[in-house]
Amino acid sequence: MKAVRDAVPIDAVVSEYLQLRPAGGGNLKGLCPFHDEKSPSFQVSPSKGLFYCFGCQEGGDTLDFVMKLDHLSFAETVERLAAQAGITLRYEEGGYTPGRQQGERTRLVEAHKVAAQFYVDQLGGAEAEIGRKFLAERGFDQAAAAYFGVGYAPAGWDHLVRFLRGKGFSDKELLLSGLASDGRRGPIDRFRGRLIWPIRDITGEVIGFGARKLREDDNGPKYLNTPETPLYKKSHVLYGIDLAKKDIGKTGRAVVVEGYTDVMACHLAGVTTAIATCGTAFGEDHIKILRRVLMDNSGSQVVFTFDGDAAGQRAALRAFEDDQKFAARTSIAVSPGGMDPCELRLAEGDGAVRNLVDQALPLFDFAIRSTVARHNLDTAEGRAAALEEAAPIVAGIKDAAIQHEYGVQLAGMLGILEVDFVVRRVSQLARWQRERGRQPDRQRPAARSAPAGPQPAPRPTGPRLDLRSPHHRVERELLKLALQHPQLVAPAFDAYGEDEFTAAPYAAVRRAVAEAGGVAAADGDYLTRVRDAVPDDSVRAMVTELAVEPVMHKAPDIYAGEVLVSVRLAAVKRRESELRANLARLGPRADAAQIGAVQNELWALQQYGNRLRDQGAAGL
Repeated sequence: MKAVRDAVPIDAVVSEYLQLRPAGGGNLKGLCPFHDEKSPSFQVSPSKGLFYCFGCQEGGDTLDFVMKLDHLSFAETVERLAAQAGITLRYEEGGYTPGRQQGERTRLVEAHKVAAQFYVDQLGGAEAEIGRKFLAERGFDQAAAAYFGVGYAPAGWDHLVRFLRGKGFSDKELLLSGLASDGRRGPIDRFRGRLIWPIRDITGEVIGFGARKLREDDNGPKYLNTPETPLYKKSHVLYGIDLAKKDIGKTGRAVVVEGYTDVMACHLAGVTTAIATCGTAFGEDHIKILRRVLMDNSGSQVVFTFDGDAAGQRAALRAFEDDQKFAARTSIAVSPGGMDPCELRLAEGDGAVRNLVDQALPLFDFAIRSTVARHNLDTAEGRAAALEEAAPIVAGIKDAAIQHEYGVQLAGMLGILEVDFVVRRVSQLARWQRERGRQPDRQRPAARSAPAGPQPAPRPTGPRLDLRSPHHRVERELLKLALQHPQLVAPAFDAYGEDEFTAAPYAAVRRAVAEAGGVAAADGDYLTRVRDAVPDDSVRAMVTELAVEPVMHKAPDIYAGEVLVSVRLAAVKRRESELRANLARLGPRADAAQIGAVQNELWALQQYGNRLRDQGAAGL
């Protein structure tokens, strides 16, 4: 486990799923993949090999990240990371037998990898001439097909089934993966006589396929995709995201097209940020993927390309409904003559595809004009109806300055000379929308009652966030130093007792550090030992949080002594208070020896406190 964990840097793994930027102190930050957020609270510490989200409190090491995000078992996670690192695993009880002992997901991924190569190999055969012709007619040569992994599924009933059986895969695995369907005499190939595109997840693993009909006697749909499987959830997949993610992060722009050939055309034309959905409308889960890759902000852009026909306009307006879920600017590119990017590239060349994307219009502008165009503006009634339908769209623009500009433009589109009337109407609707958004829960419609039956136990949320209050801040800072810079607080920290940490979770972290051998014994496995020594998940989350959260000083070496002294002085002060309370309880008639012992301890504490104030860390 340690070899696997150490061989794959956590920032390399996390950056496969989201864009990371410097956060200071050697840490990186990005939008959390475990919950929706508009500003990045998810941090990665490459030096510690840990991640932590200060918004939802998810945290852990490289293995935890992959397990939680991809819903893998521990064994499957180790297998995946080991494969990435080129590490050969040895299995107990009989040695290395992947076909029998690998996790289910690992086996399905391997089946898809083998199938993808099988399809690629078939594309060069005589039967696949029709597929090669299809690609050539759309401007894709052999090199383009190889780059995107395009292949061909032979027309027989069980070519792939027999091939995968020969590679050691069971019929159950073939059916579960969606590569085969149930036939009257056993599994048969799902894809037959079709051109095949491999669909990869954001990390580049093949998790499904899209198949295009080539022959008139094929009675199936034009495009046939992998069904929902343990690997493939169509609402969570964007075709081409594995190829586009780096350039999306670099340029701050994503281009959403409608099909596999459009993605290919865009990339070959130089628009390397193009992606597409797989047999479903662009929706909420796709937005989440894009926001993480874009590091969603007002400087980024999402461009939707749609055909100029009625169906394309409807698709664009559906995309517009999700506009406010992006911090990025959303735009639309409608090509001349209703051509899609693939057709445009064939007709006018690569430059036309690049220009199409570069000249995209703001999606708000398109939505407003499309709405106004549905009305007869030659009549007062038509203009009034257009205003009432378009004004709420303008009112939904969050930026007040842009909202005002579009209000003025709307008046011009409608031919209403009283511009102020239109702007006031937009402002009024915007105010009502804001007020509805602030409406207290008791005035909102009642939520549906919880379903009957046992409910899943809530996930531990960790210690209360009031542990960040000034009362506990210095204890928090000392624990951060002990976890992040143990050499700066050694050996003094190891002499601090649990009772010097007044918050129970902090005391538990202190205990875990002691059980891991203390800061004086810190080495490459130190943090792992501390996390393994904690009593429960909530304390483990606290350890991860403290190991990732930046120390509140630019010079930790100077700061360490100050924090050590502050925590010890606070403990001295608490003990002095206890002793004074003891003297008050004893009273003047108490035994002289008792009073003397308390007074001597109080005097010693006062001298110790004075020494700490005068000498700092040297007085510890």
